[in-house]
Amino acid sequence: MPMTETQSTPAATLQDPELQRRADAAREQLDAHVRQIVAWHFHPDTGCPFWLEKSQEFDFDPLQDIRGFDDLKLFGHFQDEWLRGGPVRRWLPKGLEGEPVYVFETGGTTGIPKSRINCHDFEVDYEQFADTLDDQTFPRGSDWLMLGPTGPRRLRLAIEHLAQYRGGISFHVDLDPRWVTGLVKAQRWDELEAYKEHVTGQALKILRAHEIRCIFTTPKLLEHLASKIDLVKYGISGIFCGGTEMNADFHRFAREELVPGADFRPVYGNTLMGLARAKPFDPAEGDYTISYYAPAPRAMFEIVDPDDLDQTVGYGETGRVLLTTLTREFFMPRFAERDEGERALPTLDTPWDGVSNLRLFSRFAKKVAVGVY
Repeated sequence: MPMTETQSTPAATLQDPELQRRADAAREQLDAHVRQIVAWHFHPDTGCPFWLEKSQEFDFDPLQDIRGFDDLKLFGHFQDEWLRGGPVRRWLPKGLEGEPVYVFETGGTTGIPKSRINCHDFEVDYEQFADTLDDQTFPRGSDWLMLGPTGPRRLRLAIEHLAQYRGGISFHVDLDPRWVTGLVKAQRWDELEAYKEHVTGQALKILRAHEIRCIFTTPKLLEHLASKIDLVKYGISGIFCGGTEMNADFHRFAREELVPGADFRPVYGNTLMGLARAKPFDPAEGDYTISYYAPAPRAMFEIVDPDDLDQTVGYGETGRVLLTTLTREFFMPRFAERDEGERALPTLDTPWDGVSNLRLFSRFAKKVAVGVY
């Protein structure tokens, strides 16, 4: 697939000495981080029981042979079946025994939900994102509304921690996305509409009763909520919105029609990765393409050929998202996500590859109901 004009424009900056310097520094940091995380998960004193047992099957020594990110190919590809079922404690590194442990689940759209343990990862992930928010549009000390999936996902605790980290309080509307997904699969559209009215009705009560400045929600719920009231007139100045189906058209629609004047921040996050932020929107460029960059070095994207997961596609070309998570709590090398997009060029602020036009992997399109996203 040839590059579009907007994708090819930054190509010249790959020759920019400053970008090259930052990219080289980021890669050195990533390689060092890989060595540290692998050493942690495979050392007998600190390691993860799953990986310590799994290492007996390897024909290489992770402690000796993994010297950088490229060496992770020795592990092959992480299998999601490993996370579907227990015992979940096999994922808790020995070095974290005694820490409070949370267990979070994925949506279950591709089968039995995957489970991941957390101690502090969700706090670190959202603190890093919180530090990128504008204090004018996401004022410190302001209260939040979280309209989206709560338990057993980590979003409820993550958004609450983000609000607290910035000095605020988070209000929540309980929402069961699995029920919504079931309604979509069964084509029970009247019930789906009634449930949507139910959850947005609760959100409206909160917005009318309390002084809320910031919101987290999904694209579909934001659109429905904005059809009821003018959110900006109600004092909403900052919105961050997460959902795989959020494309350039919705991005334009949100900024120009749904919440004009609000600071609209698209994000790509999930239980297995953390939170990838979007390249900042520049009104002068007028390009509504959303490009996401993983929170390196704690997580990294590779955009790969769906038929050869070891082959990275060219910039601007379409590929499947290969996700690697690298924290002391969770080591997940080279997992093929359910998403696809175009490989995006590094930027000065994020000097590593990203993904543009993120969407559901085309080969899953007929199998997965997206629901509230």
